[in-house]
Amino acid sequence: MAKEFSRSQRVSQEMQKEIALILQREIKDPRVGMATVSGIELSRDLAYAKVFVTFLNVLTDNASPDTVKNGIKALQDASGYIRTLLGKAMRLRIVPELTFAYDNSLIEGMRMSNLVTNVIKSDVERQVNSGNDEEK
Repeated sequence: MAKEFSRSQRVSQEMQKEIALILQREIKDPRVGMATVSGIELSRDLAYAKVFVTFLNVLTDNASPDTVKNGIKALQDASGYIRTLLGKAMRLRIVPELTFAYDNSLIEGMRMSNLVTNVIKSDVERQVNSGNDEEK
């Protein structure tokens, strides 16, 4: 019987949980803010991991454009410490080298949802207006 998930997929899921806990509990850098781990791409040999993060403080209107750059830089600076904590939390022969990347899918999804909502609202208004014109 074939395995449902490969070892790298199982390790990346567990690693995502552990890194999320580390960011929540251990990293006190104010530049990171409220970071969420949205996914991890793990190499086949488990030596390299690309960690995709989103910052919830970017969703506010008063966030500056440099917030994401500063947050990613802070995570890159702390990647050695995060890797050490990850090695203690997970029993792996090789703890992957971590690189952090910003995942803008959440913001893009919100933008698309707003566009769809606006189109639906304008369609309803157009139908109401055309209905009023026909009655006259």
